[in-house]
Amino acid sequence: MVRRVQADARIPAVSAALHRADRPLWTCTVGDTGTDRPLDPGTQFRIGSVTKTFTAVLTMQCRDDGLLDLDDPVGRHLELPAHGELTVRRLLSHTAGLQREPYGDVWDTLSPPDADQLLADLARAERVLPPARRFHYSNLGLALLGQLVGRLRGGTWAEVLDDRVLAPLGLTATTVTPGPTAATGFLVDAYSDEAHPEPPTDFSAVGPAAQLWSTAGDMARWAAFLADPAAVDPAGAVLAAATLDEMRWPVTVTDETLWTGGFGLGLILVPQGERVVHVGHDGAMPGFLAGVYGRRGGEGTPGAMGAAVLVSSGTAAEALDLPHRLLAAAVEHDPADIEPWRPGPPAPAGLRGVLGRWWGEGYEYVFTWHDGSLRARGAGDPPGRPPAVFAPVPDQPDVFRTVSGREVGELLRLTRDEHGAVVRMHWATYRFTRNQETFERYDFRAGE
Repeated sequence: MVRRVQADARIPAVSAALHRADRPLWTCTVGDTGTDRPLDPGTQFRIGSVTKTFTAVLTMQCRDDGLLDLDDPVGRHLELPAHGELTVRRLLSHTAGLQREPYGDVWDTLSPPDADQLLADLARAERVLPPARRFHYSNLGLALLGQLVGRLRGGTWAEVLDDRVLAPLGLTATTVTPGPTAATGFLVDAYSDEAHPEPPTDFSAVGPAAQLWSTAGDMARWAAFLADPAAVDPAGAVLAAATLDEMRWPVTVTDETLWTGGFGLGLILVPQGERVVHVGHDGAMPGFLAGVYGRRGGEGTPGAMGAAVLVSSGTAAEALDLPHRLLAAAVEHDPADIEPWRPGPPAPAGLRGVLGRWWGEGYEYVFTWHDGSLRARGAGDPPGRPPAVFAPVPDQPDVFRTVSGREVGELLRLTRDEHGAVVRMHWATYRFTRNQETFERYDFRAGE
């Protein structure tokens, strides 16, 4: 698959990698670097806007550490001449309405602003749409978040990135500037076999949106982290798994009629059908394209699964579909091993009377005890739909919080008779009974 894309799209160099928890790292390289150094898995490529996912993680770290709230106006933390009312959440999800690029013809001059100029020029930048109206991609918005992270942490964006993400995850081949193994980026002529080298660029204060260089192996690991942080970073040293869950929740779609892609908090979401989603980002800079995605859900998907395809052509759009195809092919032809079921401990004595079938809102549900937690599913739910999972509320006997699945966040309350048997439940305030009932008024004082 990699060789076919390299040949058909006429790409000088392709480096691909596939990461999964149950197999060794797989890599494949095809082509030449355009330098004296041969192409190998250690070759660096520009990853462009994949950089935004790092800036998003740094921003969420600040939130988790209490340094900001996602609904804070960015001007609360940065002194800005304009647009300070735009919120962190809107900037992360590209729904702030801010213009795409910094003020000026950056792509003509290839002279991006430094930090002082970036902030000063905000007064000349447009808000092209009202906040929250729709998706509108903005490099300027992510550049502002990079400045925000540096200000809150007392360093530069690059310093904070290395200290708080790259070093803890062992992404030693990911750097702000190209190293000695870097490939040359090219524009391949449309009507001949000539490849024109693109000039190297430093994006200065816009760096948090597009600056990084990396290898396919590092990026496949990063993609695996975005999809399955508990497997890649079990201690949560970089970010709590629950925070990545929050980042992956769709905030907006990128096209109002074709719901084939969406945006969470700094992450692109690409549904694959059958409750499978690929999460990550694409990147493009002069002479380079990158696709970096992790896979979540679906039968046969192993833990910590991520793929990266990095290429030294700025126009080989066919390469951007390759990570998705590699992930799907790996699951189809080499699925995760099926773990055998083993008997476990029984449900606690006080909950055994909850197990089984209940009726609520006219529909039938099945409550079970699995893997140490109370769960519920609609009796007619398809097999792949996740159950609701409940956790006890401290110091409130017979009260549980829904921690995932249907009605997440809502309470489940158990009602017992004089003998201690559970005779009624309320979930999200709806009454659940052993038999199907109408919505007639119930006198709880009289018990009938």
